[in-house]
Amino acid sequence: MTIASAASLRQRVHDLMPGVRADLERLVRVPSVSAAGHDKAPLVRSAETVAELLRGAGAETKILTSDGHPAVVGYVTAPPGAPTVLLYAHHDVQPPGPADEWSAAPFEPTLRGGRLYGRGVEDDKAGVVAHLAALRAFDGKPPVGVAVFIEGEEEAGSENLRAYLEREKARLDCDAVVVADGGNWRTGEPALTTTLRGVVSCIVELRVLDKAVHSGQFGGTFPDALTALVRLLASLHDDDGDVAIPGLVRGTAPALDLTEDELRRQAGVRKGVRQIGRDGLTDRLWMRPSVSVLAIDAPPVREAINQLVPVARAKVSMRIPPGQDGRKALDALVSHLQANVPWGAEASITRQPAGEPFVTKTGGRAYRAMRDALTESWGHEAVEIGAGGTIPFLFDLAELFPRAEIMVTGVGDPEGGAHGPDESVDLRELERACLAEALFLAKLAPA
Repeated sequence: MTIASAASLRQRVHDLMPGVRADLERLVRVPSVSAAGHDKAPLVRSAETVAELLRGAGAETKILTSDGHPAVVGYVTAPPGAPTVLLYAHHDVQPPGPADEWSAAPFEPTLRGGRLYGRGVEDDKAGVVAHLAALRAFDGKPPVGVAVFIEGEEEAGSENLRAYLEREKARLDCDAVVVADGGNWRTGEPALTTTLRGVVSCIVELRVLDKAVHSGQFGGTFPDALTALVRLLASLHDDDGDVAIPGLVRGTAPALDLTEDELRRQAGVRKGVRQIGRDGLTDRLWMRPSVSVLAIDAPPVREAINQLVPVARAKVSMRIPPGQDGRKALDALVSHLQANVPWGAEASITRQPAGEPFVTKTGGRAYRAMRDALTESWGHEAVEIGAGGTIPFLFDLAELFPRAEIMVTGVGDPEGGAHGPDESVDLRELERACLAEALFLAKLAPA
């Protein structure tokens, strides 16, 4: 790619950014929450908006529907001899959570200090508009073929994704996949995510009584279920906070230049809270198992009475590193819980669907083109990073499109707060991501 053409693309993307921001704000205003129990009408409206925007960017577009949430596909035919790239993002979002934890209304985008705030503004509607910008940079006629898949249920488990991909497999067939649902190392430093942890989970229920009884009359002779559950959950970690479940895979990650102070600031850790676990920070974030208690079913404090609680439940989630088989990890988690039930409580454990860890292939032509494009756009060498999170459908993409190189990129940075209150995206980073994707399409084109 010539310097002149790179400079031309840079200027073209810069000129497009006011419209890109307007499109992002328009998408954020649609509360496309995909979680169970939420109204699906906004998801339909969101899909229709994405389809309209994609059509305006030059793609042949349609909406896929089934019993699940709507997805949007778009196609631009490859020029003779050129490869085809599949661009993935998702238009659904997490629930906003408590409104009083947001500085402004979560579905009304707000600009402060160069960052745009709102639910889904980073995860993953920024990915949607980055794909749109890449198409517009070439006036809808990129030098390679482009297939676009914008999912509508990533945050709800992608239950229908495989069926959608199989339905469109012939037209989605590609040489490279760009999954714009990752993140960058930090603001101003781009990254390619090459490893992702998997996730397994279960719901554990402990019962100690047929029904609640007076805590003064029977307390001290028999346990309550909540105390028994707390003791069981405490067994998941040792005194250093390291995962205490035997038989799990543990790997090693590149150390990079992450510091504890930086990580504490990114996570908003309270001053007196100490680290848990052992070994390097990136090891623990990307290549070691981690266990979290996501929820507990028990009487809320406002309803507490002097009784022995008869039954209590918790959902336990475990992130697992590359190299760990998800089924075996879940077996290990369940076995540990069963072996550590205190005081003879009756235990019932329900297994949840698993997401396997994933490792991308690096070094191919598309990978080199993307790494060069990121470096050129940011003016900073792109780095390879891991991710503690999980993208289970990467296995579907790898299986259905075996010749394709899969690259996980993103617009966000560690300050973005995806899934939390005041989610945001840096608009400078958004422009760099849009430019990188346009540069990638140009670099991948035949000479």
